Amino acid sequence: MATAIPGDLIELLNDPAATKVLATVDEDGVPHLAVKQSLYVDVAGRLVYTELLESSRSNRNLVRSIWFGKSVSVIVSGAGGRSFQVKGKPVKTHISGPLFRKHYQEIRSLLGDVDVAAVWIIEPQEVIDGSYAARSAEERSRFPFFDHLDRLVKPAAPAA
Repeated sequence: MATAIPGDLIELLNDPAATKVLATVDEDGVPHLAVKQSLYVDVAGRLVYTELLESSRSNRNLVRSIWFGKSVSVIVSGAGGRSFQVKGKPVKTHISGPLFRKHYQEIRSLLGDVDVAAVWIIEPQEVIDGSYAARSAEERSRFPFFDHLDRLVKPAAPAA
């Protein structure tokens, strides 16, 4: 079931200065993570990723994911500790046609004489706010008794 991507995450994903990492797994379940700046959110609220290399691990793992209905994950991090994880499923890959051509022209205008292997569409399934404040609040809510002892000790009274 698809989930909506919140506006602040769309803004972050579409920010060229943000760091974006795509996580996939291979046939043995071994994770592969790679920084991929060619990720953004389309008007339908799906992640769009442009892969440049036909034989890259990411591309091979995405093919396997679409064949076998496996999930991938994207981490995006920006200024001020803003961070999100999006778990999703690849639902389509474009290797020709108008969307492919658009990305091909854009990438070549930015990077010069490069290839484009595919344009991947990833449907978001879950969005997790990865900022420290959000993670800390969730952890305190779920595990209220998980405190370090030093946080429970009362400070000693000052000597008179």
